[in-house]
Amino acid sequence: MEIDQQLLLTRIKAAKNGSQSAFNYLLDTFWDSVYGFQLKKTGNAYESEDITIQTFSKAFKRIETFDEEYSFNTWLIAISKNIHVDMIRKQKSSISSQTTSDQNEKVYRIADETPTIEDKLISEQHLAQLLTDIKQLKPHYQEVINLRYFQEKSYKEIAETLNEPMNNVKVKLLRARKLLAKIIEERKLV
Repeated sequence: MEIDQQLLLTRIKAAKNGSQSAFNYLLDTFWDSVYGFQLKKTGNAYESEDITIQTFSKAFKRIETFDEEYSFNTWLIAISKNIHVDMIRKQKSSISSQTTSDQNEKVYRIADETPTIEDKLISEQHLAQLLTDIKQLKPHYQEVINLRYFQEKSYKEIAETLNEPMNNVKVKLLRARKLLAKIIEERKLV
């Protein structure tokens, strides 16, 4: 798929200003590329997905450092490679990293805009059918959907519950909503 470079630069600039729709665009546009790269490296779908989530989390947190003179995809792949190398080092040394609560408070905040297309689709569904659709998601996506929409927890509370950085939670939730919206749309077409 050919990416319109002018549109991409516009979306990157919007993301630097905190636009949720720009973050959505970047996630949708580059998810498959980063995930596919990691799947080839690791050979493990779960690990690849985890690294991809961490990649977007780190990229969105540090989006202001991206230089538009370079390829955004290459920048994401470089971040992804570094995360993978770090994971291997951690596995080899068996030292668990600890994030202080002070660092969690400083996580880059992705602006919440009211309601996205995915949110509207989710809210329009009959609860029983929605629960059936949610069960088609991978367990870690089911968990973030449950915590956010059924238990109505904040991003911070979800991060504490899952013992993950807040930015990872935001990317996971964004991805879960996209996948759920796709499941709902596909069901409607049948």
